[in-house]
Amino acid sequence: MTIAEAPIPRDLDAEQLRDIERFEIAIDQFLKGEISDDVFRVMRLNNGIYGQRQGGTAQMVRVKLPAGSITPEQFDVMADLSSEFSRGWGHITTRQNIQFHFVDLRKIPDLLRRLADVQLTSREACGDTVRNVMACHLAGACPYEKLDVTPWAEAVYRHFVRNPLGQRLPRKFKVNFSGCSTDCGQAMFNDVGVVAATRTLEDGSIESGFRVYIAGGLGATPHPALALEDFTSREDLLPTVEAALRVFDQTGNRDNKLRARMKWVVDQLGIEEVRRRVIKIRHTLPASSSWPGGIPAEVRTAGDAPAGRITEGEVSQVGQSTIINFTSSDPFRRWENASVIRGAANGTVSAIAYAPLGDITADQFRALARIQRHFKSDVRLSNRQNVVFRSLQPSQMRELYDMLDEIGMARPGAELARDVVACPGADTCNIAVTQSRGLAKAIGDKLEEEGLAEIGGVRINISGCTNSCGQHHASDIGFFGAERRAHGKSLPGYQMLLGGYVGEEQIHFGEKALRVPAKAAPEAVARVVRRFAAERTAAETFQGWLARSGGAVAIADGLRDLDEIPLPDASPEFFIDYDETGPFSGEVGDSECAV
Repeated sequence: MTIAEAPIPRDLDAEQLRDIERFEIAIDQFLKGEISDDVFRVMRLNNGIYGQRQGGTAQMVRVKLPAGSITPEQFDVMADLSSEFSRGWGHITTRQNIQFHFVDLRKIPDLLRRLADVQLTSREACGDTVRNVMACHLAGACPYEKLDVTPWAEAVYRHFVRNPLGQRLPRKFKVNFSGCSTDCGQAMFNDVGVVAATRTLEDGSIESGFRVYIAGGLGATPHPALALEDFTSREDLLPTVEAALRVFDQTGNRDNKLRARMKWVVDQLGIEEVRRRVIKIRHTLPASSSWPGGIPAEVRTAGDAPAGRITEGEVSQVGQSTIINFTSSDPFRRWENASVIRGAANGTVSAIAYAPLGDITADQFRALARIQRHFKSDVRLSNRQNVVFRSLQPSQMRELYDMLDEIGMARPGAELARDVVACPGADTCNIAVTQSRGLAKAIGDKLEEEGLAEIGGVRINISGCTNSCGQHHASDIGFFGAERRAHGKSLPGYQMLLGGYVGEEQIHFGEKALRVPAKAAPEAVARVVRRFAAERTAAETFQGWLARSGGAVAIADGLRDLDEIPLPDASPEFFIDYDETGPFSGEVGDSECAV
């Protein structure tokens, strides 16, 4: 898919501008004390705006990018917004959004208008709504996919944005698409996860459609998504998603936000009863005079044929546990080896630009726009917070590498140990306990120092609390922040988990290994990665090695010394979090996000 063939423009302008005008009036009323904080909070969140830990008028603005798709014009606007309204950079989230921090509340309407100019919105990026609709970053360019799920994600996004059904849900609702069972999109821990599939009919013909999973979630109590039915037709997909949303709206817990996700509906009613209700509602929806019916217009316009797979030549492995074996010391060859995905039937390739911690500066945004225009490439953001250039020719890789190298984004990172994913943490989040971004950088630095940064097949994810915005449950090595007490003082700490995995339409949540002080976590990671690299057999995955080695508890036995907390006078740094200068405090604010 090239720029010219991208999904049809998001024709939301008129309604979007009315949203902005209403929100601008509400901001003025709030600042004058004419509406309460509780009322304003709902409006703010539904417009994709979170309050920050710093309080006052400092806000985070989350921009929705359905399927992670972005154009050069939108990259240019991201550059302008980051320099004019934020602190000179934007942040790619694990849900393919872009966030800007430290935005003055009074300036947000101007920022939203700038987004509208390039057909983007922050509407319902936060709050008790249908969040950004995700899709695997290789959708439409993957040699393994059964369907191109890009237009389906676009259709679901369009159907639910501003839909009255999704404005005051019991809690947030997440929808995710993957084009095949490899599940690069990570459908298996979403309220509705959609995986493209095929089935053989009685006459021997092959029908393309989907397997729909429901009630997946992470947070303090992770829950695997469960299959709704064996196969869902293309015609039935949109009513199936809406039916699941209606069941959630009708039965979700509105009294206890901690038990208000789709997973708790299944816990309360049982999966068989939830299936029955979803399918019953689905049967009634097409009878409505307002129901669009049939294949969505977005799919009819763009098409959903899979990319196909070459019959001869290299087909790159994708998904978690991808093994990277470097065969050259040349920087370009190493980047090409780790970051270029081959195997699409039309001979095109995809290439990953590495964005450490998901951060992109204003200058990098502008450069990415220039690069995208130069190559006329389709670009997606990944759930591992990187930038993916697609629909390119193999002969263009050297030029792309050189252009990315000029802006510091050509290092091989994706699917390597150095590609640490972290939530914003206590830097800006109200409920984060620890500085997860600071730890992520420290882990990356430690791995570089130890010569372990380019070990492939190890995913490391960090959350600043139990909510799992950093998706720590689903990674090979995961951490979530927690306050520790020792010697009469508080210190930042983490629970370490091992063995999380998403793929092949299954999910395994990481097992608890041990607790460590924040300052000992980089060494803990280095030891585990070093041991994995030394002990694994050829092509052995992290999960395979972990199981063969006795599991998380057995690996933790070699790390017990790292949970020894020194006296404050001997090692005062243990009692100060990363990126902080004063004593650690475990105090948190009110939650504005869902669990």
